[in-house]
Amino acid sequence: MARNIQSLERAAAMLRLLAGGERRLGLSDIASSLGLAKGTAHGILRTLQQEGFVEQDAASGRYQLGAELLRLGNSYLDVHELRARALVWADDLARSSGESVYLGVLHQQGVLIVHHVFRPDDSRQVLEVGAMQPLHSTALGKVLSAYDPVAHSEALEAERKAFTDRTTCAPEAFEAVLDLTRARGYATDEEETWEGIASVAAPIHDRRRMPVGAVGVTGAVERVCPGGELRPELVAAVRDCARAVSRDLGASRF
Repeated sequence: MARNIQSLERAAAMLRLLAGGERRLGLSDIASSLGLAKGTAHGILRTLQQEGFVEQDAASGRYQLGAELLRLGNSYLDVHELRARALVWADDLARSSGESVYLGVLHQQGVLIVHHVFRPDDSRQVLEVGAMQPLHSTALGKVLSAYDPVAHSEALEAERKAFTDRTTCAPEAFEAVLDLTRARGYATDEEETWEGIASVAAPIHDRRRMPVGAVGVTGAVERVCPGGELRPELVAAVRDCARAVSRDLGASRF
């Protein structure tokens, strides 16, 4: 059986202490409360401070929780709320389109799938929640790269691998794709990531008009792009879904 890492347990206990006690605590208070030597407590606090999880008041020398914890907490809440708001709309999109629906957010230079609705038929399918997709070739990734400055930078910095002979890799060509995405309000992936698979996706915004994710449908290229042309009703359905989720998140009309 794997053993717990003592230093991490102590750091977690320290964060809980700072969260549940007075606004600021001194080194002696923290050390005595957790039964630690002052030197040990100071070493943990210094590491947490360097990572932004703890802050030290310059005047009193006391410690409090840092802004990085707030950022991480807000990130979790944003994703949780996004998924909760999108559940019904994603189900409706899967039924109306007849295709699989994916909800993705930016994560570690890629797209993290946070919700997946199966194609409404009897075919065998694999749940892909938690899977990662590339930013530069997928419809979800292009949407995030077009509307989110952080995703844009990460897509340019990351290695843009050619998955098929249709994948756009050159920086100038990729920027042109993002310009087109912003102009149209949606992105496509026509066999750029997987042979025989096509996708279309649109951005989701929150009450601050910030891009917080993307929603899209994915299916066989002959269904999504019959005769080589993207089905216009599919594009409309995806964009309507994205607008509906955005409105539920508090975004104004756009």
